[in-house]
Amino acid sequence: MLGKFITFEGGEGTGKSTQIKLLADFLKTKQKDIVLTKEPGGTQIGLELRRILIEGEVSKLDAQAEALLFFADRRIHMVQKVWPALENGQWVLSDRFADSTMAYQYYAYNKRLSKEDIDALYTFAVGNFKPDLTIILDIEPTIGLARSFKKAETMENKETRNENRELIWHQNLRRGFLEIAKENPDRCVVLDANKTIEDLHQDIVKVVCDKFGI
Repeated sequence: MLGKFITFEGGEGTGKSTQIKLLADFLKTKQKDIVLTKEPGGTQIGLELRRILIEGEVSKLDAQAEALLFFADRRIHMVQKVWPALENGQWVLSDRFADSTMAYQYYAYNKRLSKEDIDALYTFAVGNFKPDLTIILDIEPTIGLARSFKKAETMENKETRNENRELIWHQNLRRGFLEIAKENPDRCVVLDANKTIEDLHQDIVKVVCDKFGI
């Protein structure tokens, strides 16, 4: 494909949405045509799935139901938005992709699902397609959760279903993302999300420029 697909991953309150916008602004100065998107919610149907998945009570869905809904969203997202943009030579920056499903539905749930099942769903939904680069923003969960709850105070629709889970769930989630990074060193880069917004942005810019020769 002609374009590039960069995904941002991490637990709650790592600042992904802020950093994606800053990176998009930087890449535009380098004459890159940018598409900003997110999972879930990158399409109209995805927005409906997002409401189901990240609003409301923790107990309303189990790990299996979540995984199936996330991959349904992912298939629609790729077919309707991501793949057409990449074929058109655009750079797609996504707030979350499939690593989040592995981290949330496998690691955070303390391996209640099997990796094989999640991998099979991945192949069924997107084949062997992989991001060109995945930036994992890492932060201690209590700090990230405090940030996320503060942000939620300004939101009309409270997207705090995951934030309301026990701390051990978030600690497992963090370990999951770090394990994913270790297993995929050619694709994943872990950055310290406890830095200032500007310092973290500069770290991201360096990673992207080094990766793609900008």
